[in-house]
Amino acid sequence: MTTPSRPDTARNASPYLYGTELEAVSQVLADGQYGHTAVTEQFEQEIARYLGVPDAVAVTSGTAALHCALLAAGVGAGDEVVVPSMTFCATVQAVRAVGAIPRFVEVNPDTLCVEPDAVLAALTGRTRAVLPVLYGGRAVDLGAANDTLHERGIAVIEDAAHAFGSRLNHLRVGATGALTCFSFGPIKNLTCGQGGAVIPRTSAEARKLRGLRMLGVVQSQAERQATTGYTVDGFGLRYQLSAINAAIGLAQLRRFAEAEKTRRELWCAYRDALRPVDGVTLVDVNVSHSVPHLCVVRVRRREQVFRLMKERGIAVGVHYPPNHLQEAFKPWYRPLPVTEQVGEEILSLPFHQHLTVAEVHHVAASLADAVAQAQAGGAQ
Repeated sequence: MTTPSRPDTARNASPYLYGTELEAVSQVLADGQYGHTAVTEQFEQEIARYLGVPDAVAVTSGTAALHCALLAAGVGAGDEVVVPSMTFCATVQAVRAVGAIPRFVEVNPDTLCVEPDAVLAALTGRTRAVLPVLYGGRAVDLGAANDTLHERGIAVIEDAAHAFGSRLNHLRVGATGALTCFSFGPIKNLTCGQGGAVIPRTSAEARKLRGLRMLGVVQSQAERQATTGYTVDGFGLRYQLSAINAAIGLAQLRRFAEAEKTRRELWCAYRDALRPVDGVTLVDVNVSHSVPHLCVVRVRRREQVFRLMKERGIAVGVHYPPNHLQEAFKPWYRPLPVTEQVGEEILSLPFHQHLTVAEVHHVAASLADAVAQAQAGGAQ
């Protein structure tokens, strides 16, 4: 009799490819033009069409998108940016890259996203932007804060690195009026291998962003090839998305409905499997409106549970250690008791499109055992 194979939950998340990416990249390589080309511009157009917005500006990464968006919004030295501490450090490093000051705020412990009242309470006379993080793929609705932010000229710049494809009510994230930044990194909902995009609010902002991502040069590649010169109209960086990466993104976008379906099904499988487990709280991503990027739980005695899960060969992680406790951001420390508490409890479960529902159930059962073992050990 054959022994059933053990579910492969030890592997870390890796890009999920559909098979068409290789042909798309091969075509770019055969064409011999690897920089920002018409392929990049086609990717921008198709992203904009998918989101239902007039324009999208592709860049090299989600961090580059945040950096460019902050610059385009006029955020600079000495300005304050309201930002949750519960995010990847890239969010805060982008704030520091423009010389601005992070003003850390609490998150809702059930969603790990900021709430309007926390944002309003954090505003000062120096606040120039609010940077909500769409944690795990959940859209953030600042609701009652929006009128105040608009009246005070404070930009809303969304870190939507986790949230490509998600919705706020009936609108896709990116189409809700904020200056939205996406990541198309290796393991994001949609990957370019490496890449990102900014969704501008106006045509003037789109032009500004295109200059910023191309060393201040405002002409497209086709326009530059048709003349003997080009114009540099301001500061810029080398943040343009290569045709190779754009080709991967185009292939991914054409299959994105599959990613959306699979990610929702896997998250719901975790939700159902974990519902009866004592001592485990699932962080809510509002799955009916989201394309989930993470599956995160809160557990007591997290360090013991983490170790026990690793011993069982399950690739758990922590997203993220709170930034206001990091040495690099110590000058801007504020006490955030909710964030500090959840920072000691959060545990990311394996979540990627290579998973099967059977593997999800294996992870959930292992987590139940690990939590029970950790609690029993703590009671001794």
